[in-house]
Amino acid sequence: MKVSRFFIFAIIFVMILGACAPTSPEVEEPAIDAPAVEEPVGADTDALCANDDYGCAVIAPGQTIKIGMGSPMTGGNAAFGIDAEQAGLIAVADADDLYGFQFELIAEDDGGTPEGGAAVANKFAADQTLVGVAGHLFSGATFAALPIYEEIGIPMLSPSATNPDLTRQGSRVFNRVPFTDEAQGAAAAEYMYDVLGFRKVAFLHDGQDYGKGLAEIAAATFESLGGEVVELMGITPGEADYSPVLSTIAAKSPDALYFGGYTQEGVVLTNNMKTSGMEDVVFFGCDGTFGVDYLSRTGANGEGTYHATPRTPPETPKKDAFDAAYIDRWGQAPGELSPFTWNSYDCTTALIEKVREVAVLGGDGSLYIPRGALVDAVRGLANWQGISGTYTCAPVGDCNIEGPTFWIVENGEFVAVN
Repeated sequence: MKVSRFFIFAIIFVMILGACAPTSPEVEEPAIDAPAVEEPVGADTDALCANDDYGCAVIAPGQTIKIGMGSPMTGGNAAFGIDAEQAGLIAVADADDLYGFQFELIAEDDGGTPEGGAAVANKFAADQTLVGVAGHLFSGATFAALPIYEEIGIPMLSPSATNPDLTRQGSRVFNRVPFTDEAQGAAAAEYMYDVLGFRKVAFLHDGQDYGKGLAEIAAATFESLGGEVVELMGITPGEADYSPVLSTIAAKSPDALYFGGYTQEGVVLTNNMKTSGMEDVVFFGCDGTFGVDYLSRTGANGEGTYHATPRTPPETPKKDAFDAAYIDRWGQAPGELSPFTWNSYDCTTALIEKVREVAVLGGDGSLYIPRGALVDAVRGLANWQGISGTYTCAPVGDCNIEGPTFWIVENGEFVAVN
């Protein structure tokens, strides 16, 4: 069949037009919400950590913000550590979450010794999520732990480490809320000489940083007042009998025996005095010998002995609430196991508050705590009101200038005498 040329040309013309026509624009599909992607660590957080002297502690989601505590938890002086931990646990329980992160107290047994202090400090320093230490409690352990925290930038706020040299090290991280041994030793010497009328006193200590320094300060002050130091010497810690030492001292007829040290040795000395020719000699202890543990282990032998503590906290609604919580949770009154119950609560609480001041929530959901900024914030405590007192830290880290309260044991109880 024949097809006309006109028809063929028409078909070709239509095909050419179709090939040259522009393509239809693509229709854009409706946008579908993509799942949210966590933002990376922001530039501000990067700069914050890069510019901090010690960098940042990074707490990942699901982790806790840890506050450490090093103290004797076992042995003859365990009452101090147990009391501090119990007070610290209440402080953590009282603390609200920070951006959803909880605070946690990690209490470790350092035995109150330099070796134990160093071991606990190394363990704490290895934990990225541990940001501050409410301790250590004993001066010897504190001396050993301090340089470890100094290197990594972990601030310390001790409730009870009182050796004066601790704040003479030029440390940036160490701070404390109790009075120093200089204040306690001098006040004890003045009380013995001016109030009790003692003129001849023997001074013993346990050879450790706290006890030795305290006894030496007390002896020097007593002598400067006109008193006679009939003996100044150290004893071996942990002994079960100090009768030979006491018998030698008895021959020098002292009015009192002043002891710088802790409950374990203070108990043995007190009990041995009654069988070593020192029945009429007064035992004068310190804040290291105060507590119900001393009373229960000396019984009648403890009658008439003297001891020291930090100033008794004023009665306030906050103290009343804490005291009630302590009794309810632990079944005993604060201040019974040691005189540092309220100090320990305050140190833990102050560290938590300073963490709140410097912490930053990162875009990745982690909490960033600049260590150097936290160290400076703790040292910067000013008119900080705790249960145990109001504290302002001096440039060297001493945050309390109040002297001690002295107590006498009467009818099996501590009675304040000043």
